[in-house]
Amino acid sequence: MSSSLTSPHGTGSNKIDDALDISIIVFMAIALYNALELAILIPLSFRRYRSLYFWSLLTSTVFGVAPLSITGGLQYFNLQPFIASVVVQNFSWIMMVPNQSIVLYSRLHLVSQNTTILRIVRWLIVLSLVVIAVPTIVLNVGWTYKPQSPGWNRGYFAMERVQVTWFTAQECFISGVYIWNTARLIMLNPSGETKRHKILSELLAVNIVVIIMDLALVVLQYLNYYFTQVIFKATVYSVKLKLEFAVLGMLVSIVHRRDSGGEFWHEDPMRLDSS
Repeated sequence: MSSSLTSPHGTGSNKIDDALDISIIVFMAIALYNALELAILIPLSFRRYRSLYFWSLLTSTVFGVAPLSITGGLQYFNLQPFIASVVVQNFSWIMMVPNQSIVLYSRLHLVSQNTTILRIVRWLIVLSLVVIAVPTIVLNVGWTYKPQSPGWNRGYFAMERVQVTWFTAQECFISGVYIWNTARLIMLNPSGETKRHKILSELLAVNIVVIIMDLALVVLQYLNYYFTQVIFKATVYSVKLKLEFAVLGMLVSIVHRRDSGGEFWHEDPMRLDSS
């Protein structure tokens, strides 16, 4: 059964009758399980709830991953309340995809104090919301209500590829900045504490894994597996958020303040909550 971009009303049926249908259900289950786990763990892991990192993590989980995986699955199996699905799906997409870049940005200052880089990343996120997110939503609504219109169909199909590629490149760029600065911290003190180097290496590996998962979504999109990409995207983003949660645990375990000699000192882990 193909799940190419052909109709907003789904390509599955009300019956579960092939491997793709089962795969869609498995992806949904994984995404929902991860979202539920994170929705419980995130509030329990912060003493204060005022940081951008906390709110971007939580909103991406609760208002992004969970509803997008549900509406995407219902749409695939032709079970969704149509109008509500369009509203919820677009809102949850914003909360999950553009919001992921905010998650990455919100902890970037912990490894980089370069204000120019931080400003570039911040304005890049704003630009993506205006130039990419808004046209994507408009074209999605038009295609949803007029799926047989060649104009809406071609427009949304093209924009979907653009937005997937754009946000993948954007997240890879932010992760690349993070990787570069993490590697620099390791090289600054090559003979330093073994545990600290181990944690920095793990942070490096996490960001590389995130980039690989993003590239997998791009491949699915260009192969025209629309619904598979939509559901798998929720699963991928739920895994990425769990990795971010792991990053949180690592960040509070390492040093991130330098003195004049280039050394790093431990700080109160709860400072991470309010930074």
